[in-house]
Amino acid sequence: MPFILKKYDAIIGKKIQQFLLHDLKLGPKLSQKYIGRGRVFDEDFAPFKSSDIIKTNCIYIAQFEGHTRGLNPLIEFEDFALFDKPTNLMVHPISKKTPYSLLDEIRYHFGEDANLAHRIDAETSGLVIVGKTKKSEIELKEMFLEKKYKKSYLAIVQGKIEKSLTIDLKLQKEGKAIGVRMQAGEKGKESCTIVNPISYNEKKDLTLIEAIPLTGRQHQIRVHLYAIGHKILGDPIYGIEDEIAESYLNKTLADEKREEITGSYRLWLHAQYLEFNYKNIIYKLYSKNNEIKRAFYM
Repeated sequence: MPFILKKYDAIIGKKIQQFLLHDLKLGPKLSQKYIGRGRVFDEDFAPFKSSDIIKTNCIYIAQFEGHTRGLNPLIEFEDFALFDKPTNLMVHPISKKTPYSLLDEIRYHFGEDANLAHRIDAETSGLVIVGKTKKSEIELKEMFLEKKYKKSYLAIVQGKIEKSLTIDLKLQKEGKAIGVRMQAGEKGKESCTIVNPISYNEKKDLTLIEAIPLTGRQHQIRVHLYAIGHKILGDPIYGIEDEIAESYLNKTLADEKREEITGSYRLWLHAQYLEFNYKNIIYKLYSKNNEIKRAFYM
């Protein structure tokens, strides 16, 4: 489990928040985070509130402690590193019960201060940037927020795409049964994706494409491709009946049923290329994971 309950000798009569700040030197943000999320306990394992006074000789803190399953960084620089994330791996734990995520590997390799600079969906494979320090994390996150990067994906889509095209459709929440589902149309946030066909498999009626998102909306590539009639192979949310999508999100959809309905065991979307300027150095980085190409050409 990534969350470890650690025991610390305490100072009776001191405010818990002051103890975390001054004695354990956790910093204001981390101290507030631990208390606010109910991760700090007294000897009887009752959670502290920020104004509580310590009345016991020790306290416990549920802290995230990363462990490895053998996933190493693709490449490492002084301030940041890149991971080539496999499919079906969440980048961040969604609860204390999450057994493993990319954050485990990040903290295992680079320590408590390392963190993700951006996120990709669990089933999307490919490049993820990690800031090795708080300072580099903030700088890299700002880069993504300000769209100061170039990024491209590979995807396997249904049907034949014969020429390059630009999908310029606004995106907004669908507002129906599936809360995470987006829809494309004339309302919502401006969104634009360039699609370049790479190869067509006539036998399977599938096209391998490059997708370049010029904006960074939720599920942008998936929604745009579905909107023009070329759903990504294996997508369990778009172009699927609500009942099936809901069971997928609730993790009750059987693997065999999912493959039967979507055409694959996974979403075939891969973050292939990333280009950005960091401290006046231009980085052009490619994924080395060729699983999507093998799946398409086999």
